[in-house]
Amino acid sequence: MRTSLAAAAISLAVLGCSADSDTASDGLSLAMEPLDLAPGEEWDGMCQSFTLDNDDWIYVNAVSLATDGGFHHSNWFHVPDNQYEGPDGLWPCEDRGFSEPIAAAVGGVLFAQSTQSTDETMQFPEGVVIPIPPKSKIVGGVHVLNATGEPLATTLRMDVASLPEAEVDTMLSGLSLEIQSIALPERSRSSFGTACSLAAEHERQLERPMDFSIYYVLPHYHDLGRGLTVEATGGPGGDTVVFDNAAGVGDPLGKQIEPAFDMTGYGGLRFSCHYDNPRDEVVRWGIGDQEMCVFLAFTDSELLWGGGVLGGEPGELEMRNGVPHFERECFLLSYPSSHF
Repeated sequence: MRTSLAAAAISLAVLGCSADSDTASDGLSLAMEPLDLAPGEEWDGMCQSFTLDNDDWIYVNAVSLATDGGFHHSNWFHVPDNQYEGPDGLWPCEDRGFSEPIAAAVGGVLFAQSTQSTDETMQFPEGVVIPIPPKSKIVGGVHVLNATGEPLATTLRMDVASLPEAEVDTMLSGLSLEIQSIALPERSRSSFGTACSLAAEHERQLERPMDFSIYYVLPHYHDLGRGLTVEATGGPGGDTVVFDNAAGVGDPLGKQIEPAFDMTGYGGLRFSCHYDNPRDEVVRWGIGDQEMCVFLAFTDSELLWGGGVLGGEPGELEMRNGVPHFERECFLLSYPSSHF
């Protein structure tokens, strides 16, 4: 059966799903029930859940996601199976109080889909995993957009490759920062940045200098995005670029950092999003034809990290090579990861 998102919104109907919850070393497969999208139809604020019924830990070494189009992006988390209670399938996020920061805190980040990407894989090195505890469920916040002028029948599938416990060397946690204060000047290129001082918070909580490594980075922006840069700041030799890309939406934007970037001796992270706005209007944070500036990283830190610039105006303006750049102070949150 195919179901339209419009019908789901009106009736608050819950769609079915299929999940092959085989938790052996070859992993598991998760598939949403197919959807029919009308031309131009957009829906944000829907969640999809899959209860795994796993009695043992699942050690995720890779996640592959494929869609038939129409999935603008989706962010996936593992949480205890007593969270967001109700039938599996597609349901309005607000009905069960779903929040991405809370899902990350009570469980952890599993995967984030690049904007409008239809086929991508997040792969970690041998022995490096995201651990999913026993009795978990997978929950994703799903943003669907049929940007075509024709009806679209689509679905989403995730294949999760896992390792036996004996092969696990390193366990990862999420780090996510965003800049919500973006305001892209009309008919102009621009960039927006913030610098987050992680070292002091790391020392306060763990009573030792910062000593974790970054294994994977995924940026998130929309059609006007022209790239994202992440730098490690305050190192013995100065600042160092960890990640830099100039890929457009529709392409897989995530990248494994090879070798993993060691943050030992650095003070924090600075990141900037770069845009080119051809419109006669300022473009701000939002869905639809608005923009975003987010990056997700996976690290072997004992802490989960989050924050950035969570609203307000763009900040102080300076010109960099003739391009307006806006900088704001970083707000930082951190708390112990559930698997340490």
